[in-house]
Amino acid sequence: MLESKTVNLRVAEKEDLSFALEWVNNLEFLGQYQFMPQRSKADLEKMYDNTGPEEKMFFVEKKNGIKIGNIGHRPVGKAQEISYNMLPSERGKGYCSEAVNIMVDYSFLSRESRRIQAHTDLRNVASQKVLEKVVFKKEGTLRKNFFVRGEWRDAYLYSILREEWKEPKILTKTVQHQ
Repeated sequence: MLESKTVNLRVAEKEDLSFALEWVNNLEFLGQYQFMPQRSKADLEKMYDNTGPEEKMFFVEKKNGIKIGNIGHRPVGKAQEISYNMLPSERGKGYCSEAVNIMVDYSFLSRESRRIQAHTDLRNVASQKVLEKVVFKKEGTLRKNFFVRGEWRDAYLYSILREEWKEPKILTKTVQHQ
C-alpha cells in the first residue's frame, strides 16, 4: 500500500473485481467526460488476468479504508500514462491531487520512466486543475482523441518529466501487510 497524509493507494486485487464492476458500469462515477464501457464480471476478470506486471490499478482510499476512487498507470514506451476517477461526492476535496502526487512519486521511484503523462477532455477543467496542481505541463491538443457519448472529442495532453519532478513532494512509503 502507498500512503500519504489523507489517502492511501491500494493495488486492486482479483477479489475487488465485484466492487470495481459497480464503478465501471456507473455513469455518475465515470462522469460526463469518460466513455461508457459497461462490462461484465467475466470481462473484468479477463482484463485482470491479461494485465502485465507494469500496469497497475489502485483504489484510492481514505485513511479509514473507504474507497473513494481509483488511479492507475500503464507503460507507453518509456513513459507511464496515468488515469483516475473519483466518486462524485469526493471530488473537489484535494484527494485526487494527492493520489496523483502519490502515483507520480511511485512511478518515478519504481520505474525508469522519462515522463508521466495523462490526457483529459478539453472540457474537463477539474481534471486539468488536478494535473496543473501536481505541476504537469500542458503539451498540446490531441484532436478527436476520444469517442464519448456519440461524439469525437479533443483532449489535452499533459506530462511531467523526471527532471521536473526532482524529488517526492509527499511522503510515499510502501507498507507490507503481515
